[in-house]
Amino acid sequence: MKILLRQDVAGLGKRGDIVDVAGGYARNFLFPEGVARVATPGVAAQATAMRRARDLREAKDRQAAETQATVLAGALLRIEARAGGAGRLFGSVSAADVAEAVRAQKGVELDRRHVALEEPIKAVGTYEVPVQLFDDVTTVLTVEVVAAG
Repeated sequence: MKILLRQDVAGLGKRGDIVDVAGGYARNFLFPEGVARVATPGVAAQATAMRRARDLREAKDRQAAETQATVLAGALLRIEARAGGAGRLFGSVSAADVAEAVRAQKGVELDRRHVALEEPIKAVGTYEVPVQLFDDVTTVLTVEVVAAG
């Protein structure tokens, strides 16, 4: 069954795409959730308009991400955290802490979900933290965690 996606669906397609799915999947999930509608010949113009709007929005978002990447490229962030005598932190430095440090020290709004920390930082030291700003726009921050006080 050919359908027009009204929203992005992971593993299926993006808004404005016309895709072929099983009839039961469309009738039981996609249509009741309002995520898709049947792709009739008259819907092609609507699909084109949705794709055009999506492409313009993605181009704008990509440009903003590239601008942020140039500002953040090679940035050194200093985060103070309470630590014990051996350099172990009381708690940890998370992606949200890194995003807050970027906002405070560089003046760039960064969503914590873009900070790709595999696990929270639990010791004093210098760390390379990748930041995924857009699908193919990434940069690396240097985060220096120091003992407070």
